[in-house]
Amino acid sequence: MASNRFVMVAIFAVIVLPTIAMATEYIVGDGKGWTNDGSVDYEAWAKGKMFNVGDLLVFKYDAAKHNVVKVNGTAFKDCVNPPGSEVSTSGNDIITLKTAGNKWYLCGKPNHCNQGQKLSISVMDMSAPEPSPSAAHGIIFSGLFQAFTAVFALFMAFN
Repeated sequence: MASNRFVMVAIFAVIVLPTIAMATEYIVGDGKGWTNDGSVDYEAWAKGKMFNVGDLLVFKYDAAKHNVVKVNGTAFKDCVNPPGSEVSTSGNDIITLKTAGNKWYLCGKPNHCNQGQKLSISVMDMSAPEPSPSAAHGIIFSGLFQAFTAVFALFMAFN
């Protein structure tokens, strides 16, 4: 009987506890995707979002019309696609943010970057010692919820 309770609690913990460390998936441009039709201001889209190491950027677009080029800050500012740049062309590109720092992406098709099809983000490392107040608030309340849920499950399993 006790082993059945332990198994139930263990399964519950495996399902609930990992939600704290899950990566966030961002669809660039939300429902409009990666486009140069003027319907998305990518600077405004990124503003207020907190990108972290491990998060995913998903670029959805018509592969016949666009691409995604990872560039440096100078190429981003100048809207150029330097030789040897990392280019994605699937139309459903998923980029894992592997390191902290500034990241720059643009469409390498002629004039698309100049028409606003470019994205600049700053990626944070959640292992950094001082998260922003809003991030700390979310972590604290998420952790409290997780702890309450685990204690409740243990209480129910042993009563």
